[in-house]
Amino acid sequence: MLAATWFVAYSAVLPLTQQAWGLSAREAGLVQSAFHLGYLVSLFVVGFIADHFGARRAYLVTGAAAWVAPIVFVLFAHGFWSAYWLHLATGLAQGGTYTPALGLVNEHVERARRGRAMGFVIGASSAGYALCLGLSGLVLGFAGWRAALGAVAALPLASWLLALASMRGTPNVVHPRPAGEGALAALPAVLANRRGMLSILGYTCHNWELLGLWAWLPAFLTAALAAGGEGPQAAATAALALGAVTYLANIGGSVLGGTMADRWGRTQTILLWSCVSLVLSFSIGWLINVPTALLVVLACAYNFSAIADSSTHSTLLAESVPPHHVGVAFSVRSAIGFGAGVVSPVVFGWALDLAGGGRGSGEAFAWGIAWSTLGLGALLGPFATWKLQRAK
Repeated sequence: MLAATWFVAYSAVLPLTQQAWGLSAREAGLVQSAFHLGYLVSLFVVGFIADHFGARRAYLVTGAAAWVAPIVFVLFAHGFWSAYWLHLATGLAQGGTYTPALGLVNEHVERARRGRAMGFVIGASSAGYALCLGLSGLVLGFAGWRAALGAVAALPLASWLLALASMRGTPNVVHPRPAGEGALAALPAVLANRRGMLSILGYTCHNWELLGLWAWLPAFLTAALAAGGEGPQAAATAALALGAVTYLANIGGSVLGGTMADRWGRTQTILLWSCVSLVLSFSIGWLINVPTALLVVLACAYNFSAIADSSTHSTLLAESVPPHHVGVAFSVRSAIGFGAGVVSPVVFGWALDLAGGGRGSGEAFAWGIAWSTLGLGALLGPFATWKLQRAK
């Protein structure tokens, strides 16, 4: 939970940094995408490290960088280019807290409970996102956006210290490779695994939608409140509080989705929730001017459904490849899936600008077009999962 807080820290203050630095919606999206770009590179590399040195060791060693980089961002980001490169660096430092964590669950939890356990890991991340938005909103009530980012930046340090203490008795497992197989041989083996690659395609579509949602939801809620008459600072503060509520819905979605996957099947669970989230991607933007309470309910349902199949994607991929290839499979998935997450916030912002909705506009047409780009990018996801369901 604490490690995940930085993931949405920039999007929590995006409307305020956009105004302070004079950024277009496209530039604001690029700064968010820089994090995802660094994150996907980090995840790709860390997967190989986890396979070679063990998930526990990879988690603890890379966790040190995960708390240093956010502090550097808070101190030295002062405009588009500095924010871009420093946010890229924070992404490069964060990957060790994700892939090795999934590997630890896969190693130490039996299959019958694994989907639910993955759900708790993803749910804890969602709790971290809610904590980030709640803490940011609290600090914004009496200080500026930089102070809010500083408060969030302290939490990954607390996470790393807690991990040092809590993992003292956790064994570090290194799965042996077949005789003569080098570390890089796992890469073509994963690429040739049909079930694994179908799972990765489904996850890529899922990530396009989910990471675009997380990047732009606070700004969307801010625009909705501003259109209702709130001032910029008050709208941003209220949007963070409401956004935190929607991330609490993520926790329920993660746990329920993982539990459903254990009871009723992996692919059935993914198909259900991916279709529900698609409906919301194509509809929520057009509804920006509905009453705030209804908009928050829709945002909660969107976050709930978009995250509900996330843990199942992770479980399904881990079960589709040999144990000594799990880290590399997560690396391949991260490179492709988070690559989509790098692009989708930029496409969203570009569409928002083109439709006339940049810089906080509450125009339903502009937001409807922008949110629909997430649905378009996610359309292939259910098809890939259906194909995987039929694959032998």
